[in-house]
Amino acid sequence: MRFTKALLVSRYERSFHRLETVEKAMARYLKELLLALYLARGYAYYLERLDALGLGFATLLYGAMFVALVLALWMTAHIRMTLVRHLFALVMFVSAVFFEVYVRVTDSYLTYSQFVSLVYSGGFIQEAAYQYRETIISAGAGGLLLLLGLGLKPRHRLPVPGYLPMAAPVLGVLLLSAVLFVRAGEGARGLPVMYTPLAYLNLFAYEALHNTVGPREPVRLVRRAGAVGHDIVLVIDESVAGNYLDINTPFGVHTGLETPPDGVTLFNFGYAASIANCSADTNVTLRYGGTRADYMRINSTLPSIWQYARNAGLRTVYIDAQRTGGNLQNLMTDLEKRDIDEFVQFDQVPVRDRDMAAAAKLIELLGDDRAELVVINKLGAHFPVHDKYPDAFMTYRPALPRGQFQDVADTGKRDGFNGQKDDWMLYRNAYRNTLLWNVGEFFRRIFQQADLSNAVLIYTSDHGQDLHERGNPGLNTHCGGDPVAEEGLVPLVVMQGAQLHTLDWQRAWAQNKDRSSHYNIFPTLLQLMGYEPAGVEAIYGKSLSEPTEDAFTFNYRFNARLGAVPEWKHIDLSRIVTPGPTQAEMAVGH
Repeated sequence: MRFTKALLVSRYERSFHRLETVEKAMARYLKELLLALYLARGYAYYLERLDALGLGFATLLYGAMFVALVLALWMTAHIRMTLVRHLFALVMFVSAVFFEVYVRVTDSYLTYSQFVSLVYSGGFIQEAAYQYRETIISAGAGGLLLLLGLGLKPRHRLPVPGYLPMAAPVLGVLLLSAVLFVRAGEGARGLPVMYTPLAYLNLFAYEALHNTVGPREPVRLVRRAGAVGHDIVLVIDESVAGNYLDINTPFGVHTGLETPPDGVTLFNFGYAASIANCSADTNVTLRYGGTRADYMRINSTLPSIWQYARNAGLRTVYIDAQRTGGNLQNLMTDLEKRDIDEFVQFDQVPVRDRDMAAAAKLIELLGDDRAELVVINKLGAHFPVHDKYPDAFMTYRPALPRGQFQDVADTGKRDGFNGQKDDWMLYRNAYRNTLLWNVGEFFRRIFQQADLSNAVLIYTSDHGQDLHERGNPGLNTHCGGDPVAEEGLVPLVVMQGAQLHTLDWQRAWAQNKDRSSHYNIFPTLLQLMGYEPAGVEAIYGKSLSEPTEDAFTFNYRFNARLGAVPEWKHIDLSRIVTPGPTQAEMAVGH
């Protein structure tokens, strides 16, 4: 009995000792365990990259790079100086969370081009942080494994010189930066994500320091006429797809543009190609006149549309229905804003009603007996489209659930929207209801109340939409890195007072319908201001007043950097998908 009891005690003591040994080992290697768990969270990301590379030398290079960066991460965790280790841990934690939040929100990989676009949109970080706070919190919770794995005090010293662990994270970022520099921003896919935004930031800083495009130039083009005696209006809608409007397709949404009021002539130039499939890229180019071959230099150094307008004697007005509080967007700067005589936003107007407020402001401006250039950046139909129309305009049913996004101008959470077939059916109906309100009602009010007799108005949208009519996967409607043609398909309409004689719009329409693009708008505006056509064309290309001979492509790699070239998507109109009169997606009596 005593022997059995002693044996049990002995076994218990050995088990306890083994457990204690395991616990000590776990405590000793807790940092490594946390880092391993964090890296293991991205296994699908690594496997996806391996699958894309296949077997070959590229896979060996990827493997070597992966091991080098993991080794640098491991050495970072063993920096002996607490403050330095905590600083690196925090920087890498923020970088990793930033990357993960972007991927979750957009359902796409963060490329260098998209990183640059985010930097340029930094003024809206507070709004984005509020809208995506749950995603940020979730990603931050996962990132705690990385933060603790790096930040906790190391239990043992590495047999290397003390400076090497401190140099390791810097060398890791520099190594990835060098690879990205050589490969024009590509090459980070499948690697530990905490390094990627830091390497992108390195490249961006390098480009900023070596930006030698030059200062902004004054107006040098010659005008051939006296003072401009009429208003010139450019209306840039948001996310309005040309293939969803009744002016272009039999079952499109009613816009009222097919029946202009008496005394107004209207020319529907049909489908047009956008500059890009992202808002900022298109808007900045419409304001500066960049061409396909030379948009970076022109947008950075030549005069803005405001400078040209003021030089022609026009008062300048910018109506921004998207932002509030004086915040600038679409790469507009304070320097550019100085040439805008009246800058209009609608701080106290609900999001849903801002396009109606823009219409009211335009009606006021058209009746003030002053020749003006007016540029309107409409609210339009950017996602989320759940609440961008009143209940009375809910013609297309069933639609997305309402009541969640009344105060959201763009972006927004995707809770309850998983990109499935039924989700997209609801989305397309809500989108069309939004068009009924923000396009159809907008122009109804303009046509009923505005004096268009002494004005030329050009209407377009910044880009089209991928509403997944092809059954393609994903959640994005635009800004995709592998876009469908519909992302670049926009409307293009010109209207003016019937007694006003500017350009020969009838001839222009006959030769350019379904053949033009955004790139023809800036030179058209300059011609309307009286600038010499030959001089305009030499710099900015063809206007709508002559055969445009447009390539009918849009740019989906606008921020081509470090020797990379833009990527262009051609739009084949014979393959465009248009909405049909299905019972599931159309209201009876449309």
